[in-house]
Amino acid sequence: MTTTNKRTIRSYVLRQGRMTDAQVKALDELWPDHGIDFEEKSLDLDTLFKRTAPRVLDIGSGMGDTLIELAMRHMENDYLAVEVHRPGVGKLLDNANKHQLTNIRIFNHDIMDVLKHQLPDHSLDEVYIFFPDPWPKKRHHKRRLVNPDFLNLLIPRLKRHARLYLATDWEDLAEHMRDICDANQGLINLAGTGHYAPRAAWRPITKFEQRGLKLGHRVRDLCYGLKPGQD
Repeated sequence: MTTTNKRTIRSYVLRQGRMTDAQVKALDELWPDHGIDFEEKSLDLDTLFKRTAPRVLDIGSGMGDTLIELAMRHMENDYLAVEVHRPGVGKLLDNANKHQLTNIRIFNHDIMDVLKHQLPDHSLDEVYIFFPDPWPKKRHHKRRLVNPDFLNLLIPRLKRHARLYLATDWEDLAEHMRDICDANQGLINLAGTGHYAPRAAWRPITKFEQRGLKLGHRVRDLCYGLKPGQD
């Protein structure tokens, strides 16, 4: 009998690039303070952060500029960053240390595994997906992060009042994310089905957003909550 293994389709391709000395040093020295190793075991977030506080998940934090700014503004929140590219993790670690931030923890692992195994149900107050890889070619659309399987893992981790924020400057990706999220029975589009949300005033402008604006792209925001009865 012949068996086949279903290939896992990732939302990223690892392109690590050159790391600076500061990034390498941060990974070597600061990971024990801010990093979360992957284990197939649910985390106790109160123990991890040594307090009870609102929890924010930033998926694809990149070099961490947005996360650092928000963590500095809102010391009352705890931030969980997920980034697969090690140069970005190194820079985020370095900046968290420079600003003496104790409210940031970082996963250097695939978000699907983190959701499935490490984040407890009803543990997240907010989730950010800002300027994810658009995978513009049609044959690569299957790699886009926001899909039904992803949402099915994410939604149980949200608290009753939680918010899911998304933003992109790629029109096709914006339509894709809107349509996928609008179709999900657990989410409600807070701007109305089929509509985009106003830009969140608190959201820092990222380098990806600046690049898109210079190219004449329109940035589209989305905001979702849980439909009643999902908790």
